[in-house]
Amino acid sequence: MPRKIEARKSDIHGNGVFAIAPIKKGERVVEYKGKRRTHEEVDRDDTGDVESGHTFLFTLNDDYVIDANHKGNKARWINHSCDPNCEAVIEEHDGKNRKKDKVFIEAIRNIKPGEELTYNYGITLSEPHTARLKKVWECRCGSKKCTGTMLQPKK
Repeated sequence: MPRKIEARKSDIHGNGVFAIAPIKKGERVVEYKGKRRTHEEVDRDDTGDVESGHTFLFTLNDDYVIDANHKGNKARWINHSCDPNCEAVIEEHDGKNRKKDKVFIEAIRNIKPGEELTYNYGITLSEPHTARLKKVWECRCGSKKCTGTMLQPKK
């Protein structure tokens, strides 16, 4: 993939990823990389701490999580937004090895140079989404459509 993005300081939160060249709607921008770990492995350490309000974890499938704390790339710096310009797309491997599935970030509209890339994290916790946890997972996207939290309604 041609170099069209860079990571730098974000007004939304900490670091972010920005377009440095035009990105067209439907364009695959970057693969979300990191170590494949089982849900059980992640649950045993603090990288999946629901109290942190911060995560580099991406649920890949029922078996695996991509943990960008280990072997992650700049995709881990893409911030959440309630009105995103990108989406995460899971590409299943042709074989039966779910560890080989991948996640790509794709543009859902044209993105101009200088714009920050964002996608909706779609975080749903197993525990009740209390007011306290909604505050821990506070959204800072600044969109007119902002819900105030990165937590999504449970289905």
